[in-house]
Amino acid sequence: MTGGKLKITVLYDLWEEEPAEVQEEVPAPRKRKGQTKRKKKPVKHDREEIFEALQKLGHEPSYYVLDGRPQSLLGLAKCGADLIFNLTESYAGDDTKEMHVTAFLDMIDIPYTGSGPHANMLAQDKSIAKKMFAFYGIQSPYFATAYRGTIDHAHDISFPLIVKPTSEDGSIGIDAAAVVTSVKELMERVHYIQTEFDSPALIEEYIEGREIYAAILGSYENAHALPLVELDLSKLPKGMPRIASQDVKFEKDTEAYKLTKSAIAEDLDEETVTKLTEIAIRAYRAVKLRDYGRIDMRVSSKGEVYVIEANPNPWLSSGQEFAMAAKKSGLSYTQMIGEIVDLAMARHA
Repeated sequence: MTGGKLKITVLYDLWEEEPAEVQEEVPAPRKRKGQTKRKKKPVKHDREEIFEALQKLGHEPSYYVLDGRPQSLLGLAKCGADLIFNLTESYAGDDTKEMHVTAFLDMIDIPYTGSGPHANMLAQDKSIAKKMFAFYGIQSPYFATAYRGTIDHAHDISFPLIVKPTSEDGSIGIDAAAVVTSVKELMERVHYIQTEFDSPALIEEYIEGREIYAAILGSYENAHALPLVELDLSKLPKGMPRIASQDVKFEKDTEAYKLTKSAIAEDLDEETVTKLTEIAIRAYRAVKLRDYGRIDMRVSSKGEVYVIEANPNPWLSSGQEFAMAAKKSGLSYTQMIGEIVDLAMARHA
């Protein structure tokens, strides 16, 4: 590990609808007669798991919340941390301002984990990211972007298409209706995206195939891919498009969520694994990610690899894809967090 004991502030933003408590309590079920009382484990946020890992590594962690008020920025500047473990995804609920949080940290000269403002901007605007991929010879689905009658960019695309906001994370704006097969459906979906999100619509050719995620650790020079993870969409109901929609990712009560799962991709041949890994590292570098990131890809039935998007600072919960890949590579959760800390501190040495 780089250096000794560090004061590390785990920085996160608080969404308006999220409760202020650091830990969500799961209500205990009513005890039945003759039943032995069982304690329910509290549901942990990723920030709590990271906090505990930092303690195990011998550091001195603390929490800090960016709540969208100027005072919280001033307090952050005075926090006295040796390193910020940056988990912010927005500022004042606006995820387009995620890059400004890291720019602020650069201005006040506090080291932090993960990608900087440049990478956040490139990766968050999916149309720009796709242009970067094209420049570096990385295959991505053909696309067009449209906003209130203006076409910013247009390949000669063909149906079926998937329509989504250009600058939203976490599958926001993506549901079963996002995949369209006619001009009428396309126009209706573009209107929905522009009205609901006040965002340009990214109109992208839909690639039928396997959804593969590559977790990447490292700086530009030493970036390396962890074992590949697949989001298995094959069990989705007939007629439902095979996409990582909001239902699939987050809505635990839906059929789509219950029928899909992520697991280590075990049945890919060596040539395909090598191709996916090399492309993922090139995409990681193309949009200037650092420390850790995740590249989402599709593999068609013909074995063609398409990069769908790049994710700076992906979710680090122990049950999610990044930690799953790290575990398969031989890293414990604590070791994975230690690697990210070391990469950030080495950059600022």
